[in-house]
Amino acid sequence: MSGPVEDDERFMAAAIRLCRRNLGRTATNPSVACLIVKDGVVVGSAVTAPGGRPHAETQALAVAGDAARGATAYVTLEPCSHHGKTPPCADALIAAGVSRVVVSVTDPDERVAGRGLGMLRDAGIAVETGVLEAQGRAALAAYLTRQTKKRPYVTLKLAVSADGMLGRLGAGQVTITGPVSRGQVHVLRAETDAILVGIGTALADDPELTCRLPGLETRSPVRIVLDPRLELSPGSKLARTVKDVPVIVVTAKGVGLPPSGLPAISPSRGEIGWEPNPHTSSSAIPAAPTFDDGGDIASSISPLEGEMAGRPEGGNPDATADTQIARAAALEAAGVEILTCDPRRLDDLLMALATRGISSLLVEGGARTAKSFLDAGLVDRILLFTGAAAIGGEGVASPFVSGRMPDGYFLRQTAHYGADILQVYERDD
Repeated sequence: MSGPVEDDERFMAAAIRLCRRNLGRTATNPSVACLIVKDGVVVGSAVTAPGGRPHAETQALAVAGDAARGATAYVTLEPCSHHGKTPPCADALIAAGVSRVVVSVTDPDERVAGRGLGMLRDAGIAVETGVLEAQGRAALAAYLTRQTKKRPYVTLKLAVSADGMLGRLGAGQVTITGPVSRGQVHVLRAETDAILVGIGTALADDPELTCRLPGLETRSPVRIVLDPRLELSPGSKLARTVKDVPVIVVTAKGVGLPPSGLPAISPSRGEIGWEPNPHTSSSAIPAAPTFDDGGDIASSISPLEGEMAGRPEGGNPDATADTQIARAAALEAAGVEILTCDPRRLDDLLMALATRGISSLLVEGGARTAKSFLDAGLVDRILLFTGAAAIGGEGVASPFVSGRMPDGYFLRQTAHYGADILQVYERDD
């Protein structure tokens, strides 16, 4: 027969599973779940609504009605204590007459940060915290990262062949993994706020980067392309589908474009990260990314003068300013946003995206894009899908393979999808 601790963990595990339902759909708010339990029976349950409101607690209490009085509320994140666009959820729990509240994770938001728990205790409600906290933090990782690090939680996903290749030079898209793995990637897209690729991948593959699983088509993430020379074609699939799913093109200063003017995410007229790093002398900042003798980027943060191994990034480095202005005008006319950002400052780009409410970012395309994020220390989780077939000598080498991972990442999970293997690595910080 289960006891109080086992019951708390059982109901909290159910709440954590429920909170994952709306990942990527709740705008700036976290996807939180709440269960109202009385005499061992769930009498009300809810998850934060798409768009971020109503919150889980008020919805679950409405479902429970009078049964909430004397019940226990299981909440994955500390109930809010501040007046925003809705009243505090802590007040709603108090008014409903619940006798006990069990919380997985305390909210790091400085407007809450223990105040919600204090309000409940002051009202005579018993409060338990830290129940299945590790699992709760994993489910809320995107929100917690944006609150504490002021940037999105970054997942790097790579699919490699059995011999460690990302694709074949000049072959465009190459199928590496099977349909089950590809389906899992589309689920991941549906749970993520934004997805990013380098221009090399965008030009070589002409991807859509949408979620195409039946029933999840409306949950595609914002699509971002790192495009230093502004080479994305207005005829690309990304540009042609921008009316359905937003596209942001991140381009470099000095391509002949006027400031892009995005006050919602820009500290200065749409140009992100052009001020010198205060910890670096101006003479130490190169005018452009530098390369080592092997053709790889030597700068630890620079994304990209070349997106795929053996292939220069972009096809026309001598394009005139007039050509770039015309392309920018065509992209903007289609609805694409153009953001000017120093390609050496991925950290500034991520902070700018966080101010727009993007809490999770999936980096999907390009060996050098992957290396740039890793070198900048901006990857929180790595998903490595390994297929069963080999590509051979003309393959594009992955920056890492199973058994040879970057320092600081530890294997957390292994799964098999048909003949493919998925390994999940996370940083231990």
